[in-house]
Amino acid sequence: MKIKEVVATLEEFAPLPLQDGYDNAGLQVGLTEAEVSGVLLCLDVTEAVLAEAAAKGCNLVVAHHPLLFRGLKQVGDTNYVERCVRMAVKNDITIYAAHTNLDNARGGVSFEMASRLGLKDVDFLQPDNKGGGSGVVAMAECPVVARDFVAKVKSVFGAECVMCNAMLDRPIGKVAICGGAGDFLLSRAIEVGADAFITGEMHYHLYFGHEQDIQIIVVGHYQSEQYTMQLFDRVLRQRFCDLKTFVTSVNTNPIIYV
Repeated sequence: MKIKEVVATLEEFAPLPLQDGYDNAGLQVGLTEAEVSGVLLCLDVTEAVLAEAAAKGCNLVVAHHPLLFRGLKQVGDTNYVERCVRMAVKNDITIYAAHTNLDNARGGVSFEMASRLGLKDVDFLQPDNKGGGSGVVAMAECPVVARDFVAKVKSVFGAECVMCNAMLDRPIGKVAICGGAGDFLLSRAIEVGADAFITGEMHYHLYFGHEQDIQIIVVGHYQSEQYTMQLFDRVLRQRFCDLKTFVTSVNTNPIIYV
């Protein structure tokens, strides 16, 4: 099969028109007419990821975060983006990204987070008129004490720590979620009556003024989106039973906790 067939499958699941206006999802580097030798799935494209793709014989890298988020004025070795472009071209590796289109697709990033937490009745938190939406809202199987729910979220996403506001003094039943930087949905989560709001990162001042309104749980950007790799894998395996796919072994999280 050709790379363009893999791309078409990804775009059937997460159509490019669903991406936000500032985004640059889609083809990043390379050609799509080549036969696929293997697909490496990652959150971020780095030199280590591309080296792994080459070592595994993969000529397609599928990432969540676009490598080319902003335009390049040169392709040298000034930064890792330029070096990655050169490395991909040198090794005939095509790079494709499904970013906010995957965030906004039904079954996308926030849906995956809800599934990992065992939540039910999952639907868009803020639907749009394109058949997609931002974030999700879902229900716990049964109400959970706030501190226990926070501990579960921390465990499920393998977070070294989570950032929260004061512990809610009522059980958590209704949960709003947005992977990545989702604080723009906090007010919407409160509006729909969610007991908790889970996201990857949030501005400091937004923690103020919501005591006992909602339990804020911020797990880290990488931690919230790490399962996009397994999501990609599932989408592709459902269509191509003989396609060689690999989830990267490289932890691309640039943040360390000390």
